[in-house]
Amino acid sequence: MAAFSLVATRHTARLVRHKVGLEIEELLSGPEGDDAQIAAGVAVGQIAAVFFFFVDPLWAQPHDPDIRALLRVCNVHNIPVATNLATADLIIAGLPALPGSAGPVRVAAS
Repeated sequence: MAAFSLVATRHTARLVRHKVGLEIEELLSGPEGDDAQIAAGVAVGQIAAVFFFFVDPLWAQPHDPDIRALLRVCNVHNIPVATNLATADLIIAGLPALPGSAGPVRVAAS
């Protein structure tokens, strides 16, 4: 992941920075519009892939409408989305082959 330009919601960015040591741009936190900010980046072509961390598929998330809106924007703009480790591994392996990835590839985590 260090080869990519990383952005994440505030809490996720701090966890990744502290636990993994990767440099990561910190976006807004949940109540401030975190997933909406990522969706905006996707809509204007600034984000090449999205990873959802800390999602328990067996329980509804308190910000489920925000997640659904972000997923919808990713689908509209054909952006790969990982909601589990297997998909994340495949996306990471394929990111260098994405169209327009000659420059820095920006990846978002929520």
